[in-house]
Amino acid sequence: MKVKKNDTVLVLTGKDAGKTAKVLVALPKDNKVVVDGINVQKKHKKARSAQEVSSIVNQSGPIDASNVLVVCPVCNKATRVAYRMEGDKKVRVCKKCGAVLDAGKEAKEVKKTTKRKTKKDAESVEAK
Repeated sequence: MKVKKNDTVLVLTGKDAGKTAKVLVALPKDNKVVVDGINVQKKHKKARSAQEVSSIVNQSGPIDASNVLVVCPVCNKATRVAYRMEGDKKVRVCKKCGAVLDAGKEAKEVKKTTKRKTKKDAESVEAK
């Protein structure tokens, strides 16, 4: 499935067509995604004890993954997804501008691996 959790997507069909929102849950076995504020359904929640109050809750329902397009964070256009090998990793790429769609995840990994500078490091650099 080309759509992942935390992607921003554009809804193509249905009552919410044209809206953009963030993917909350990806369900690859069913080829469905749950998008924030899209396909809102009412659920009747029954009180489980005397202190609780019954209510009607709005929740986002799943929609088919074929009805959404990923929005590229670089060019801000809805695009199809291509794949490219970066080293030994397969990454998702924007078809329109060629930007890597998984860049946020890689940046976090790189950020974690960079070494923090301490006072000792700064002093040793100045001494040289």
